[in-house]
Amino acid sequence: MARLNREVVITEKLDGTNSQIVIAPVPAGFDPEHPENAGVWLRNGFTIRAGSKNRWIAPGKTSDNYGFAQWVLENAIELLKLGPGRHFGEWWGAGIQRNYGLKEKRFSLFNVHRWFASSDEGFPGIYTNSEETDKVAGPNCCHVVPTLYRGKFSTDTIGVVLDDLGVEGSVASPGFMQPEGIVVYHTAANFCFKVTLENDESPKSLLTR
Repeated sequence: MARLNREVVITEKLDGTNSQIVIAPVPAGFDPEHPENAGVWLRNGFTIRAGSKNRWIAPGKTSDNYGFAQWVLENAIELLKLGPGRHFGEWWGAGIQRNYGLKEKRFSLFNVHRWFASSDEGFPGIYTNSEETDKVAGPNCCHVVPTLYRGKFSTDTIGVVLDDLGVEGSVASPGFMQPEGIVVYHTAANFCFKVTLENDESPKSLLTR
């Protein structure tokens, strides 16, 4: 049983669409022409494919998840820097949910323990620590969700972080004053909790935009 009074990491919750990139070595006998491999691309000895939270997607389809698959295809070589594995993040920005005042779409990785965005290094709200020697820069085309707090669990601290976000606006998109909320990751429990600035007491299924 995990102890409650342990470290939490609080990040900004972005209002976009949950997306994933899967990278793997090319398996023996792989046939790129097989119908089930549609949307799987070969790059430098690896396969790379795009997905939403729970399904595979491909460019040019109505199910392309706001153009995410096309973006992955266009940036496939750079995205190989993520390495083999399943990489989740938020696809957000222009034309998606809150838009955040952006003219472009962005992909922000969730795993703040592993990644920092080279283009965002030193950006307000991004957690940096010289002792985290295992943290590396991700692909230049990726961002990382902003870390707002890292330290011992406290409901008071969570409230302060949420209030600050509401007053100061989005850290991921400075100047945007309607951020969605925060995600609290409890490291000992290995579990995430979300807290929204509006309608936090209501199930998502009951909310309309």
